[in-house]
Parts: sequence; structure tokens; C-alpha cells
Amino acid sequence: MRILALFIAAFCILPLAKGADWLNWRGPKYDGISAEKLPSDLPESLPVAWTTEVGTGFCTVSVQGDRVLTIGNAKGKDTIWCLNAPDGRVLWKYTYDCPLDPRYYEGGPGSTPTIYGGSVYTLSKKGHAFRLDLETGKVIWDRDLIKEHGFKLPEWSFAGSPFIYKDSVILSVGRQAIALSLKDGATQWMPSTETSGYATMVPFRGDEHLYFSAKSLMGISLKNGAAKWAYPWKGLNAADPVSLGNHRLLVSSSIGTTLLDLSSGKPIEKWKQRNLRWYFNPGVVLGDHVYSIHGTTHRPTELVCTELKTGKTLWSEEQYGSGGLIAARNDVIVFDKGTLTIFEASPEKFKLRLRQKVMKGKCWTSPVIANNRIYCRNATGTLTCLTLGRDRRSGEAGGHTPKNP
Repeated sequence: MRILALFIAAFCILPLAKGADWLNWRGPKYDGISAEKLPSDLPESLPVAWTTEVGTGFCTVSVQGDRVLTIGNAKGKDTIWCLNAPDGRVLWKYTYDCPLDPRYYEGGPGSTPTIYGGSVYTLSKKGHAFRLDLETGKVIWDRDLIKEHGFKLPEWSFAGSPFIYKDSVILSVGRQAIALSLKDGATQWMPSTETSGYATMVPFRGDEHLYFSAKSLMGISLKNGAAKWAYPWKGLNAADPVSLGNHRLLVSSSIGTTLLDLSSGKPIEKWKQRNLRWYFNPGVVLGDHVYSIHGTTHRPTELVCTELKTGKTLWSEEQYGSGGLIAARNDVIVFDKGTLTIFEASPEKFKLRLRQKVMKGKCWTSPVIANNRIYCRNATGTLTCLTLGRDRRSGEAGGHTPKNP
């Protein structure tokens, strides 16, 4: 009986779901999908663990274990923050000069930190690249890419996030990107200094990855930066393309969405949908359907479910803005207009599981789920952490504001 009692006690303190890190923009496979499984019985609202201020900006967070990384701008300086996941305390921070540069919006950084091999890689909107030690925040190397190479700055500055490939960090700077050595930041290849788009590199097939310049989508070889093919595309070019497997992909912007097939080595259009526009944040593909926010900042927007085979809209929900979404198994997590929405992925109809007001202000930043916590941020820098159950480390469910320096 004693053994049975110990077994029951141990079982009862296990976490509700297995957590997973979120080391970079759009998660483990750069597709916006987490391996985490949400509880089957979500409460009416999730407990707020903590809220803090990190400065103006639109980048989201990256998470490894109890370390949460993000960037914000205040008084003409960017700060890279490393926070403690259970309580939001500052573990370290690193600050450098960078203008806010609002230009029709609040301004601040748009590129999300990337965690890899015990280091943090970042890119500022003005082309400053950094590698910092994840444990201490010490700068290992830094580069000023505009000053050193003369890259042309896009209208709204650089926004793509660092992408790790073998011994390189690939940065969305220039018409075909630039590769730097992980070890010392040395330039490995740099085909062009012409203008980039605003998206992040996306895995496609082998060493061939998807990349937006200002005027086209390309298949870039990460061996040398050579373009294997190019597809003209002159939208905002901010929402990442989505790889579908079997040589297919979705490309979308303010001008519409197209499904491309690269089986022949050249992009062949399978369908076009003018009534599906991804402005800042791409959709998530679950099974044979894609879930996304359709619209722009100056037009009505909707949450939509689209059939991949045909591009047909199966259902839509109005009253959404230009927020972002991700998926956790078969659940879709949306953060928009300060409201967190969770719904079951279903082509039949919109199946709401949770809707919770989290904060005020403009919310274009995609949410993140990592280790049984959900992170939400607004443009002015309010960052809130919500928990999906009792915190395993702190044992607390109530929210608080950490006293960050």
C-alpha cells in the first residue's frame, strides 16, 4: 500500500503537459508549430504569472529552459533582455545605441533573438549583429553590417531574425542574405548588397531555403548564397513563406496568396487567392488546411481557414486586427488587439476554446508557447507571461510585476 501511495503521489505532481523550448522566431521548424499539447480542459482564463516592460518593439520572445530572450527600445537604445521564465526577473541585459525610427508606426526592433549552442544571436534594425553568451550576456562578437559592407537599408529597416545553418548564422540583410561564422562573426558569403525584404529565412529542401528580397521570393543555396530560382513578388514581403513539403510552398503578402510547386525546379503557380493576404505574420498549416489572419493594417481583417488544395476559404471570423498566431498540436493560439484566443483547428467551423483580454495597445507581435507558458507582447513593450497550469518551479499561479532595473 505504501508503494502504491508513493506512486499516486508522484503521478499527481507531474506537469499537465510536456513542455518544449522555443529557440527562435516561429519555433523549432520555423513553421509556427509547437510540440506542446494544451490541457483538454482549459479554464475560463489563464493565470498571469508576471508582466514587465521591455521597451518599444515588435519582436517576440525566444525561450530555452527558464531563460526568456527579447529586445526593446527606449531613449534611442536597444536592450537585449534575458528574463527568468517563472517570475520575469532580469538575469542580464545588454544595451546599445539604436534609433527608435518609428516611420508610421511605433518603431523599435522587429527581429527576434535566436538561441543556439549556449549563445544568443541578434540583428538590430540598423544592421548591427551580435553574438552573446546565453548564461552571462557577455558579447562574444559584434558586426556593423551597413558600415562594413554598405548594405542598403529597406524602407522600414531590417526585421528578419537570425537563422542557424551548420556553422553559419544567416541574416536577412541584402538581396540574397549574408552568412557569418558562428564562431567569430567573419563573413562567409555575401552575394549582393541590394535591398532585402523583411522576412526570415525558411527551410525548404536540402540546403535550399526560402528568402524574400524586396522584389522577389528566391530559393537560396546556403552553401554560397546563390539563387537557384526567383519568383517575382512585390508586396510588403514581411510574412514568411510557408514550406508545405513535396516541393510546394505558400507565398503571401498584401497583394494576395499563391501556392507554388517547385517539382520541376521552377516555380509553377497552382492557385492564386486575392482574398487571402498575410501582412506581417504568416499562417500555420495543420493537415490539409491553413489558419491565418487575412487583411492589412488599413483594411478589414479576418481570421480564416483555407483549404490548401484549392485556396478556398472554408470559414472566417471577423473583428480581428494584424496580430499573429501559432499552433500547439491541434490548437491554434492567436494574439491580436490585446486578446488571447485559442481555438481547435477544424475545417468545419470556428471552435472557440478560450478568449481572454491580456493587455491594451497595438498587438502585432506573434504569441509564443514554451514550457507550459504563453507569452504576449504589445508595441510599447508590455510583456505578459501566462501559465497553462501550476508552475512546477515556483508553485505560484498569481501574477505580479517584477522589479526590473
